[in-house]
Amino acid sequence: MPNPNLIPPIAKAINKGELPLGVFNSPELFELEKEHLFAKSWNFLAHESEIPNAGDYVQRYIADDSFIVTRDKQDAIHVVLNACRHRGRKVCSVEKGNARNFSCPYHGWVYDLDGALIDIPYEDEGYGKDAIDHADWGLMAAPKMGIWRGMIFANLDPNAEPLDDYLGDAKWYMDFYTNKSEAGLEVYGVPQRWVVDADWKLAADNFVGDGYHTFITHASTIQAGMLPAQSGDFLLDGVQVALEHFGIGFARQDPLFNSLAYPPPMMEAMRQRFNPEQVSLMDNGVSLPTHANLFPNLSFLNAPGAYTAMAPPAPYMTFRIWRPLAAGKTEIWSWCMVEKDAPEEFKQASYKAYLISFGTSGTLEQDDAENWSQISLPAKGTMASKLSLNYSMGNGLLEPMDDWPGPGNAYPLDFTEFAQRAFWKKWITTLEGK
Repeated sequence: MPNPNLIPPIAKAINKGELPLGVFNSPELFELEKEHLFAKSWNFLAHESEIPNAGDYVQRYIADDSFIVTRDKQDAIHVVLNACRHRGRKVCSVEKGNARNFSCPYHGWVYDLDGALIDIPYEDEGYGKDAIDHADWGLMAAPKMGIWRGMIFANLDPNAEPLDDYLGDAKWYMDFYTNKSEAGLEVYGVPQRWVVDADWKLAADNFVGDGYHTFITHASTIQAGMLPAQSGDFLLDGVQVALEHFGIGFARQDPLFNSLAYPPPMMEAMRQRFNPEQVSLMDNGVSLPTHANLFPNLSFLNAPGAYTAMAPPAPYMTFRIWRPLAAGKTEIWSWCMVEKDAPEEFKQASYKAYLISFGTSGTLEQDDAENWSQISLPAKGTMASKLSLNYSMGNGLLEPMDDWPGPGNAYPLDFTEFAQRAFWKKWITTLEGK
């Protein structure tokens, strides 16, 4: 049972622009997060392009819960708990595939692609004819499921607001990632997965607003030309936007980053898709957005990356989930996303740039993971709860821009912590049940 006195001092620190180090490796907080945060938030599970055909499925997770995301014969998508209604065994043991149905290996109960119970071995002999109403014993569906721009989300709270309402103003910015072409996005390859000894919140904190680390943490990749930029401070003159549950960063005054290395025909296609206010950013020296995070743990990254010495940089885009496994331990899920109607040559170049930069063994990925693990380790110590971390960057120094065309508060710098402070305020109020 978590200590009832755990939350108030953390909330007090956050309101002062501080954070106790111990939040990054606390078993008590981890249990609270599973119960009050992940069980009541919209969680990204998969993209429709991963299950294009009838019978296709993938296995995905919300914290400790395993779900099967399926496409049935009528082309409808379902999210069902991966647990047989007889003894609770996982009915699906592989991560992806195509099936006519799901049969439990323990006692053979069979479920349709939508989770409906369709057969029980020796049912009449063991239970009596018509004793079991199959309609009552199908696989448990996620209480709420929603799809936006091909992105499949689920929520374990039956009283949760609709997905579209939750996304709200964040959709204006998510357009830059998901609405570049008429055909939309597809997953290229399969999502990569690996485990790091680091707290999930460190990754979300990094992507929601930490442009500040780039010129130090990733200095070697900039010097080597793998992260192509004129200098390491290309986000200094950028823009950071903070919403209640979404934060995003834009670069500025770096020609390559303003286009993220997208070729002119694709840039023109974007102009046709975006609304006039979104296009105005592209015409006024602001890049397409780079890093972002949708609360709690879905991050986005769009950037140019060098993938060979013989070719110019290619743009890559990754969606990432920071799945909590335990206090101080995270499973990273990383998807490479490309425009479905892009030329195959572009897709391959984008995928290579992604792998080298933010794949499992990507250079920038290793930089970040090392930092996060070296924070999570001391966060486990006795003194960690007494050590305050400074989250005050930009506070009292910057005011929101009055000419920003999009929603939320936009600040004329990405070396600031407004979006991170918004993330932590949302985190603590969620744990408080507010």
